Amino acid sequence: MAGREIIDMSKRENDNKIEEKQESKKDASEGKSGVLKETVSFILYIAVVFLATYLVIHYVGQRTQVSGTSMEYTLSDGDNLIVDKISYRFHAPERFDIIVFPFQQEEDTYYIKRIIGLPGETVQIDEAGSIFIDGEVLEESYGREVMLDQGQAAVPIELGEDEYFVLGDNRNASSDSRDPRVGVVHRKDIIGRAWLRIYPFDNAGFIKHQ
Repeated sequence: MAGREIIDMSKRENDNKIEEKQESKKDASEGKSGVLKETVSFILYIAVVFLATYLVIHYVGQRTQVSGTSMEYTLSDGDNLIVDKISYRFHAPERFDIIVFPFQQEEDTYYIKRIIGLPGETVQIDEAGSIFIDGEVLEESYGREVMLDQGQAAVPIELGEDEYFVLGDNRNASSDSRDPRVGVVHRKDIIGRAWLRIYPFDNAGFIKHQ
């Protein structure tokens, strides 16, 4: 009997060792599986963040910084803005909207101006600095002072079906549609509408267009 008990105990010890090895292998396998899952989850998270950032920048909104004083006092040099790039997918730009568009004469240069003339209209500026739309004076109060330079708008400019006439609010310090180098802005070239000022913080808020 004693010999049999010794054999049984030895067998149980061997069985326990086998079970411990199996559990150890199982724990190691689960540990590797957990690390793999965490790695895959992290990679997916980074991919989602990059995709979301790409979609926001290219289709929804984009940060831009104002350089210069052509839009004083509505916008100031150094203002950081978020440009709304999605609204014009649903409706046409409107008069007095502040838009961002590329300067065609210089790569990676963008202008921010206010829409004054709409497609199909005729725009002209007289010697007194008054703006005429289809022969009638445009009532607006965005210009800081009387315009001294009519530019090419000294004669009537007829806008095409996708063309916009733009001016800076600081009329005597702005290069805009009066300047032949800028000219009228085509709808396809409009990147978006100034939407939100995020810096400086003490002047942060939504941009008023009208």
